[in-house]
This record gives sequence, C-alpha cells and structure tokens, in this order.
Amino acid sequence: MGSVEDRGHVTEPWQAAFITSPTDGSRPPAASRPAPYLRREFAVGRGLRRATLRVTALGLVEAHVNGTRVGDEVLAPGWTSYRHRLVVSSHDVTDLLAAGANALGLILGEGWAVGRLTWEEGKRSVWADRPAGFAQLELDYGDCVDVVGSGADWRAGTGAILADSLYDGETFDARREPAGWSEPGFDDSGWAPVDVVDRDLTTLVAPSAPPIRRVQELPAVEVLTTPAGRTVVDFGQNLSGWVRLTVRGEAGTVLTLRHAETLIDCEADFRTNRTALATDRYVLRGGGPETWEPRFTFHGFRYVDVEGWPGGLDAGALTAVVIHTDLRRTGWFETSNELVNQLHRNVVWSMRGNFVGVPTDCPQRDERLGWTGDLNAFAPTAAFLYDVSAMLGSWLTDLAADQRAQGHVPLVVPDVGGMPISTPTALWGDVAVSLPWALYQQYGDAGILTRQYGSMRAFVDSVATRLDERGLWSTGFQFGDWLDPDAPPNNPAGGKTDPYLVANAYLSQVSWQLARTAEVLGHAGDAERYSALHERVRGAFRDEWVTPAGLVANDTVTAYALAICFDLLDPAQQAHAGRRLADLVTKAEYRISTGFAGTPLVGHALSRTDQLDTAYRLLLRTECPSFLYPVTQGATTVWERWDAIQPDGTLNDTGMTSLNHYALGAIADWLHRVVGGLSSTEPGYRRMRIAPRPGGGLTHATLVHDTPHGQVRVAWRLEPTGSVSLDATVPPDTAADVVLPDHPDQLTDSVGPGTHQWRYEIPVPAPRAYSLDTPLKELFADDVLWPRLHEVIGRHLPQFAGANSGSEPSLPNLRALLEYFSASAPGLEADLIATLQAEPAQS
Repeated sequence: MGSVEDRGHVTEPWQAAFITSPTDGSRPPAASRPAPYLRREFAVGRGLRRATLRVTALGLVEAHVNGTRVGDEVLAPGWTSYRHRLVVSSHDVTDLLAAGANALGLILGEGWAVGRLTWEEGKRSVWADRPAGFAQLELDYGDCVDVVGSGADWRAGTGAILADSLYDGETFDARREPAGWSEPGFDDSGWAPVDVVDRDLTTLVAPSAPPIRRVQELPAVEVLTTPAGRTVVDFGQNLSGWVRLTVRGEAGTVLTLRHAETLIDCEADFRTNRTALATDRYVLRGGGPETWEPRFTFHGFRYVDVEGWPGGLDAGALTAVVIHTDLRRTGWFETSNELVNQLHRNVVWSMRGNFVGVPTDCPQRDERLGWTGDLNAFAPTAAFLYDVSAMLGSWLTDLAADQRAQGHVPLVVPDVGGMPISTPTALWGDVAVSLPWALYQQYGDAGILTRQYGSMRAFVDSVATRLDERGLWSTGFQFGDWLDPDAPPNNPAGGKTDPYLVANAYLSQVSWQLARTAEVLGHAGDAERYSALHERVRGAFRDEWVTPAGLVANDTVTAYALAICFDLLDPAQQAHAGRRLADLVTKAEYRISTGFAGTPLVGHALSRTDQLDTAYRLLLRTECPSFLYPVTQGATTVWERWDAIQPDGTLNDTGMTSLNHYALGAIADWLHRVVGGLSSTEPGYRRMRIAPRPGGGLTHATLVHDTPHGQVRVAWRLEPTGSVSLDATVPPDTAADVVLPDHPDQLTDSVGPGTHQWRYEIPVPAPRAYSLDTPLKELFADDVLWPRLHEVIGRHLPQFAGANSGSEPSLPNLRALLEYFSASAPGLEADLIATLQAEPAQS
C-alpha cells in the first residue's frame, strides 16, 4: 500500500480504498449520469487533538464534514497523468468535528479522468469509467490514531447534480438536493452500497503545486438585449471560470446559461467553442432567494446568453468567478503607450485563463489540453509573470512519466492517447529540455535539472539517432512555424519557413542547453558529448541554409530570427542577417509574418542586430495581422490566430479560432527584456543586466519583478527637453550591470543592492531635412510624413489614390516619380516640396 507525505511527515500505509456508486447497466458508457454522493457516519471520542482529512478522486471531488464543505480548492484534485500520479489533498478538519456522531461525505464529478476529452467523438473515460472517491480521516488522540477510510461500509446516492462535464457544463436541479446528506442522522436507508474500485495506491502523492482556486470575482458590466431578442450579459473580460447567480422564482423554473467568447453581429457567437456546449442549467427550488454556482465544470467566456430568467434580469444577479491554479504574481510592466499596456494585460489574462491545473492551449472549446509547443513558446514570459516553479515542475514530472511510458514526449501532457504523431517534434517535444533550462535560469534551483535530466537526455538522444549523414534532422512530421499567418487556413503547419530548418535550429539550441545542463550537474562526459552534437548540428545547419555572408536560404522572418537568436551565425554574419531581417519586416509593412516558432524571437533578433527601430515598428503596427490589431478590436486576451476576428467584424471560422491562446503572447518576453530592460545573467538573478532600450515614441516604462532574492524595479523616462532618468532597485545579495539608455558616453555602471538613480542629458538631434532625393525607403519609415506624401501623390495622380499607403514604394526617390509623371501632374513637385519642408523627420 502507498503513503503520502504531509509537511515532512509520512502517514501509515493507506487504510482507505477508492469507492464509487454501483454500476447502472441500463446506461450506455457515454451517457450523462447524476453525480455520485457518498457518505458514512462515524463516532469521535473525547480528547481529539487533531483531525486530518486526506482526499482525492479519479475524477473530481468535493468533501463535506458535518454539512460543511471542506477547503477552498476547486476542480480537485486537478489534472495529472493519473496512471502515474494522483494528488491527495490534506485538510485540517479538527474544528468541524465534535465528540459523538459525525458524518463524512463526498460528491464526485467526471472531470478529466472520466469525462469527454478532445474533439474526437466519443473520446471519454481515458483514465476511469466512473468517478471514484478516496478519503482517509485520521483522528489523532495523542496516544493513538483512529482512521476512518472510504470503503465498502459507505453508502452511495445521488443529489441535485444531474450532469457534469468540463466541456458541456453542469445541470443542477435544486429540488433534488437531499437536505442534511453529509450530516449525522441522515436517513440513507434508500441509498445503495458502494462499489470498491481496484486501484494502485502507490500512485497517490502529496501536492507539489498549488491547487486550483477561485481567485477573483468580476461583476457584470452590462445586460444586453440582442437584435434577436436574446438576453446576453457582458462581463467585460474573457476569462476562465463560471457564473454565480442569485435568483428568486417558482420551483421548477429552468435557467440556462450559455457561455461565449465574443459577439458577432451583436449576438453571442458560440463557434469558438466548437462542440463544447459550455452550458449550465439551474432548476429553481422555489420559496426564496437562491444562490448557485457550478462545482465540476469551467468555461472560457466573456459573454453569457441567459434564458428563462424570471422577470427582469439585473446585472447584480450574476457574478463571474475567475478560477485558475493559485499562482503568485511576480511580474508587472507598463509604458506610456496604452495599446501596449492593453497588449500586456491581454497576455496576463491569457496565461491566467490557461493555467488551470496544467498549462493548456485554450479554455473554451473541446480541447483544453496541455500542448507542449504552446508552453515552450511562452515559458520565459510565464516565469516572469508568475511563480510557476511548482506548477510547471509538477507538469514536467508528468511529462517524464508519460515519456517513459510512450517512448517519446507526447504532444500533450498529460497524455490523453490517440494523437497521430509519435516521433520527436521540434518546439513541441523539446520542451522536455527547454523548460527545465528556462526554470533553472529563472529561479536558480538546479534541482529541476537533476529531476528532469533523464527526460532531457532521452529526448535529445532520440533525435540524435534520426540525423542523416549530413547531421541534419530531415525526417518525420514537424509543425514548422505553426500558425504563420500566410499558411493556408486549414493547414496551420504549412507556413513559409522550411519545417526542417525550424527543427534543426531548435535542435541546435536544445543540444546546447543539454550540454550546459550536464556541466551544471557535473556530468563532464555528457557535457562533452552534447557539446559535440551541438557543434555538429550547428555546422550542418550552416552548410544547408546559410551563405558565407550570413544570408539564410529560406528567406523568411522566422528563419532569420532563429538563426540570430540561436547563435547559428558567426559574429561577422549577424549584422548582415539583421539587416536582411529588417528588410523582410519592412517589406511585410511591419505586419506579423511569424507563427509559434518565430514570434517569440523576432523582436530579440531585431534588437540584437541593432534594428531596434524596426522592432518597435513591428510592435506598434495596428493593422491586421499585428500584435496590436486584436487590441484595437477590443480583445482582452491573446488570440490563437492573428486574424481571429477579421477587419470586417466576421469570425475567421476555420474550426480552430480560440480568442484565448497565450502562445503568441510570447512577445511580452521582449517587452520585459528590451523595453523594460531586465534580464538575468546568472541563474536566479544572482546577477542581472538592466539595459532598457527606449524607442517607438514611448516616453516612459516601468517594470517590476519579484526574483528569488527580492523585488527588482526598473523605471525610465524621456523628457522632451532631452533629459533621461533611470531608476533601478536591486534586491539583496545580487548585483546588476546597468547600461544607461542613449547615454552620450555609452556608460555602463555596475551596482549592488539598493535603489539607484541616474539623471543625464542627451543631445536632441536636429530635425532631418528631407528632399526630393531622399530615398523613398527613408520617407516610408516616417509614420507621420509618409501618409501625407501619399495623400499629395494620390490627389495629383488619381491612379495611386486607392493604393495602400502602408505598402513600401518601389521607386528610389520622389525625383524619379516626378520624371515619370511631372508632365501629367502640374503642381505635384511644388506640393511635394512644401510637404517635405513643412514636416520634419520623426524620431
């Protein structure tokens, strides 16, 4: 039998068993069943010192003692790879007990273990065919410990929960709730004996991560009546959770709540949910005010379509309850640009909405899986915003367990089975290496590397055996630059960048990370071996795709971003590659042209190669597709597709259009490291670099981050007079190298703990005088001047009036334009000169 550790103490072997309601052979396996209610009465003697309840379930569980709900966890015990690990929660319930008769009760839900999962029809019961509960109550009298455990002497019944599903919602008939069912003296003679479930108790483990909890409540912003006459409540924020309602009405009245992420044509649009019904139903008990919220479901939503409400619906009757893993916030960021601030808030909310037990792709549709690629792209951002060390450490334990069982890193963790790909994949599978390394860099705890080292090696070794004679990873399925906006709508992997270029670039990076991990852990032989593998892969990449000058044969933004950020180029090649990258971004009119592989890196690649102005222009573009386009469309979370809501207001209905998908929010890492200016140069921020790089017209930015040693604060401000201020707070036992932005002497200052301030003047550059001979590329880069020049040209030359002003011109300069058209456009030259002289160059 197994045991569980609690605060350093290991209990005696388990004396409880998993129990469930008896089988109803008349119901097909996929049919909804009422939630099992399980109970048992027991006696407590005098002199009780402490009572500890340990509880878990295959499925979801809510424990009750003497009529009181135990604890504040929701969706317990969360989601792990249940075949290998099942978390047991421990609760001190001493104050809930009294000498004499007492009662213990469990309500069970289907959850991830039993309920339907994925978009596959009929995919359910992955880990169990029925929900089963486990409870062990330990009564400590000082000289002895009595145990009340779940077992064959319990009784099973049903109550008000008629159906529950994470995807489809919960149905609750308040008339059917058995009053006093978890109190002593309840008549359970009509209840049935429980079934005892055979389950390996050695998989029961103590929690290593925070539980899921209610973390915030949001009031309704507005109650809408749609053109179709529907009642829709807007909570103002796309979130993960459910609605709590307070209602008064006649018994038997049915309230139906359907959850949606968006309104299209002023109606709640449910298409982003796909087949997930996301519908809760409440049947009134009658006789007075009733307050209810679901137990065993959650939804991704901003809007709720309400049907059946008795009388007029007041906004105060509904409250959105935000739920996610109870993580501690550690990172904040703000600038002078409100659109950028909203982008950052959207990133935070998307992370919150998808860190529900495991890091998922989206919270609303028939998926909500722990996709490895999404997290890999987003991990540095996640580790800045919240303390994810415990949650992601737990998830990596599941990854390693599923990897051992399957022989490869699954695409989703926990592994739900049935995925069509069982070979290694870049960016997805190599999260086994990159995530432990990222957590080590963030928190400075080499324990994560020790625990995951076998998994890290297994992934890299599995890929190394697949390299061809040139040292290239050239076989097997790859996701490539997933969701490149230029990929076909129904083929998100079909982007511009060669998927094997992506794979080999990532392999070069993770083999380097593994070699460094071996060094940290003192495995000298492995460090040498994986360093040699890294050099082999890096050399093969250069031979296949890089010219001697530093151009990348697969001429895409993502290809250059990978080559630059993963050090696949020599220093002499970097500058040339950076210029070409900037050219490609400019030719794309500063619109996004990257997917999962390139988006986290493109800003870094530009700023590393002194193309900072281009990086800011890419950040600040608002036309579709761009980072800020969703913000201009009212988004409150990050979208899965850059054009999920199209400029004409219609939904990009590809069947894969989530409005809450954090992966592409990885741009926030660039905001933190470059705009905010903070990066760790030694694991755990023992030493850090503070080097903000203002640009894009931003006049100030503030970044705050709680490191393992304390809080770092960086704040910079540019004054119109040319004055620059930089304030930095460095925590105890750390040091910082501070690179002063735009300092005329390029000053770097090394400082220790404390608050430091710098104030200095920088020369204000004189406005650049433009002329007819100025290269059009320079004029196009001026966001204020170019639209005015374009308007003048269109007024004199109507054939150009409808042209896109955001398209880079192909002529060398304005004089060349006049040579072609001056005869047919008298006055054009004078108007162009007047416009050039009236509008100085923009910084």
